[in-house]
Amino acid sequence: MTRTPFFPKFSDLPPALPLFPLAGAVVMPGVQLPLNIFEPRYLSMVNDALASNHLIGMIQPTSETLMDETPEIHRVGCAGRITSYSETPDGRIILVLTGVCRFQVTREIEEHNGYRRARVDWERFAADYHGDEQRIPDRPGFLGSLKTYCQLHGVEIPWDDIEKLADQELTNLLCAHLPLSPEDKQALIETLPTTERAVLMRGLLDMASASSMRVAEHRH
Repeated sequence: MTRTPFFPKFSDLPPALPLFPLAGAVVMPGVQLPLNIFEPRYLSMVNDALASNHLIGMIQPTSETLMDETPEIHRVGCAGRITSYSETPDGRIILVLTGVCRFQVTREIEEHNGYRRARVDWERFAADYHGDEQRIPDRPGFLGSLKTYCQLHGVEIPWDDIEKLADQELTNLLCAHLPLSPEDKQALIETLPTTERAVLMRGLLDMASASSMRVAEHRH
């Protein structure tokens, strides 16, 4: 994964992060995530991040507490760095986060300006920074499962670009951008090696495709 000179070294990653709990919104190392920020607490979070290290911790709330005022959060998320930023006349911020490294929440700490924060540990996911040489098992079969899933779910993918991506970049991109359920995305986020994440992803794609075909058969 290519990193610009603006990205911190692994040893410089901070011990604490602001948290942005958002179901289904996943950033992974090297992957870009556009966000439209309008809530006052998250506008404050972005302004504070821009004044420090530009890092925000994207993390998913648990499905059981999603509608709670302060939902429980999963313990694994991914930090993104603000790499593009613009302000709108109606008071919103449009930004792009580029994934840096996954993290594990060790404990939440006191809120600041209305947004949640946590102490985090990076060591478990050091491979995000230093490279993961593991491969996708049976890559042609994996791409075949992906094509079937995309056809059944109306997902458009630039196949020429996809086929040129390295295995780790490909699995990270799909984890972030495929319309999988938040629970499935979380399972992928928490799976460390590329090989295991690819096997899990292919299984999820095949199950979703089989389910869609059964629904289509019942309609006819």
